Amino acid sequence: MSSDGLVDDATLARSSVVANNAMNRGRGLDSYRRELGVDPVASAGAGGWLDLCCGSGRALIEAAGLVGDVPLVGVDLVDCFAPSAGRVDLLVASLSDWETDGRFDLITCVHGLHYVGDRLGLLARAATWLAEDGLLVADFDAAAVRDPSGQPWGRRLTGALRAAGFDYDSRRRRVSLRGGRDVRLPYAYLGADAAAGPNYTGQEAVHAHYAFVATP
Repeated sequence: MSSDGLVDDATLARSSVVANNAMNRGRGLDSYRRELGVDPVASAGAGGWLDLCCGSGRALIEAAGLVGDVPLVGVDLVDCFAPSAGRVDLLVASLSDWETDGRFDLITCVHGLHYVGDRLGLLARAATWLAEDGLLVADFDAAAVRDPSGQPWGRRLTGALRAAGFDYDSRRRRVSLRGGRDVRLPYAYLGADAAAGPNYTGQEAVHAHYAFVATP
């Protein structure tokens, strides 16, 4: 799809592919370790753990019994949270505009970016939520980030991510960043295609469309 007919993030949030996605609803800690290649319990230091698109929050709830008294925060568009006994802060919010004053040692997003419109904008904001030596790691499909004509930005995109300090593992489709910082990526968000069809996971997903812009 070209940039004609794209939807904004408010409309995207109401679409069936986003509101009903089940990619991360019940994942526990073991699944996070396999998907992201990190151990959240070992990585959630004094700054704690922020899980974006956290689903039921099960992984955070499991971690609550294994880590000290540190912040454990989950954000999801849909309220389908498991009981947390107050130990975990689970929030219903759209990640298109959610913000936090926290600085976390670990930020994760397991298969959630597939359903976010402005995912590059979210990555840039999440970089500022990291502690000085914190780690951000997320599933990220570079092929789902498209230019105005509907073609993947490809190596130009991954090169821009690496220039900003991110690492992109194309085989695992995983993006990561070590250390909080301000990030500027040379892309302007145009809108989302909620009818993109299945991605590499076999689940319906969303394409995010961007124009390239010069950075100052």
